[in-house]
Amino acid sequence: MSSSLRERLDHPVIDADGHTIEFMPQVAEYCREVAGAEVARQFERSGCLDGLPLALEARANGGPGLAIRPPWWAVPARNTLDRATAMFPRLLYDRLDEMGLDFAVLYPTHGLFALGLEEDEVRQAACRAFNLYHARLYGEFADRLAPVAVIPMNTPGEAVAELEHARALGLKAVLLGGMCQRDVNGRRRLDVVGFHNAYDYDPVWAACERLGFAPAFHSSGMGWGSRASDKSYVYNHIGNFAAAQEAICRSLFLGGVTRRFPGLTFAFLEGGVGWACNLFSDLIGHWEKRNVEALRHYDPAMLDRAELERLFDRYAPKPFVDKKKELDRTLRILSNPNEDPATLDEFAALQIDRAEQIVELFVEPFHFGCEADDPINQFAFNRRGNPFGAELKALFSSDIGHWDVPDMSGVLAEAYELVEHGLITPANFRDFVFGNAVSLYTAVNPRFFDGTVIAPHLQESAS
Repeated sequence: MSSSLRERLDHPVIDADGHTIEFMPQVAEYCREVAGAEVARQFERSGCLDGLPLALEARANGGPGLAIRPPWWAVPARNTLDRATAMFPRLLYDRLDEMGLDFAVLYPTHGLFALGLEEDEVRQAACRAFNLYHARLYGEFADRLAPVAVIPMNTPGEAVAELEHARALGLKAVLLGGMCQRDVNGRRRLDVVGFHNAYDYDPVWAACERLGFAPAFHSSGMGWGSRASDKSYVYNHIGNFAAAQEAICRSLFLGGVTRRFPGLTFAFLEGGVGWACNLFSDLIGHWEKRNVEALRHYDPAMLDRAELERLFDRYAPKPFVDKKKELDRTLRILSNPNEDPATLDEFAALQIDRAEQIVELFVEPFHFGCEADDPINQFAFNRRGNPFGAELKALFSSDIGHWDVPDMSGVLAEAYELVEHGLITPANFRDFVFGNAVSLYTAVNPRFFDGTVIAPHLQESAS
């Protein structure tokens, strides 16, 4: 089992994404404390105390909102010990050795839904209440547990305010909302942070850098496109986290965030790493064909009209001949000569002139949360398959507390099966469960692990 495996390893194990299951009456009490009785009542009416915003529950009562099949039976039940472990800080702390974990970064369960609350005052109060909950109840276990702060991102101002408050509470890790539904020019759209957003989020990234927070995202893609079934949660759930994290990652990259804030690292959770391998390769391919110099190959001004007409006269099928006068209109399709020159370079924010530079801007800062039973995790370490021989920074992310972990004590052993099957090396596994998490957190906050059980191991590595 996991505990015996941990004894054989010569390095610690850091869980980059475990989950608490909040005791919601206590969260409600903290909401009253931070915002008063009326806002707390609105928070209760939002449905968050029942685990889902009312928008998701609309399918059951015919009301307005997202009429989709939401998560159901999503937390441990038959395994009562695991359910209690996710609820009670001391029990989780006492069971870490049984799970083979030295240290765990903990994300909320119900708190994830707080980011989607539409009323500004309620959303901000709810996030602050969840942050008080985790800071106060888990603070005494800081040598092995690090709960995250929930940071609302509907505006940069509310995000910066809660980042400051999270630091004041002593929280070291953060969960940012990666997107929100917004009315723009009279229509509803999904606004993703980082790229062509309604707001400039650079003050948020600057605050993260100043305060020592590595932005992490745990957004859901349920309700988008085809993932909107009112019959099947499984149909909605498959691939939803990958879709959401890919959208955020692509937005941050093309928006030049990693160029402007080279000191920041980012985490994209619960979507695995397969999408990231594909995005990394796809970005390189698109840059090679669509960078501003390569675009000259497709510039309508480069078309030799005389040569085209000669070829038309010689080779055009007979039905085309009497329509030759319409050639100009045909040539403009997907080849408009009047494109605004200022918009042609869609990679301008990256400030690069070689595809190899994408490694610095993508591979170095981005980290990808991978669940233990995902066989695709091996692709992160496939130097022969990834462009430029890169290894992507996969993070061991247990997801304890949720339905995909029937037994908390077996998660680490399940992750190690990739080594046993010869799909990754022991060195890869060390990076997966230890080195990449250290990279994520210490790049922006070198003292992240001070006072924890991880600190002596970092000192050994440095010596």
